Amino acid sequence: MDLIGIGKRIRAQREYLGMTRESLAEKLDITPKFCSDIELGIKGMSANTLCNIADVLSLSTDYILFGVNKDSLDNTISALLRKRPSSKLVHLESIIKAYISAVNE
Repeated sequence: MDLIGIGKRIRAQREYLGMTRESLAEKLDITPKFCSDIELGIKGMSANTLCNIADVLSLSTDYILFGVNKDSLDNTISALLRKRPSSKLVHLESIIKAYISAVNE
């Protein structure tokens, strides 16, 4: 198993989402040191921790383990949207509709 590759994918998504290592560790109920060890490929993780990472970072376990992600755009957009208050999503919907309308002209 490529622990370094796994760690790089986890770190990249965490940074993309604007999360600190400490905030990720807190959400996963692990220590920041263990989170660091995972990201650096020093240690592996349990299946439970893998599933929690996938959930928190909105990634598939296949992508975390093997770098295979069929729905990367959907996952990336979903992850970004989950961080926004639902009251603000109506504004985003207007922006997307305006974008689509402009592109289709």
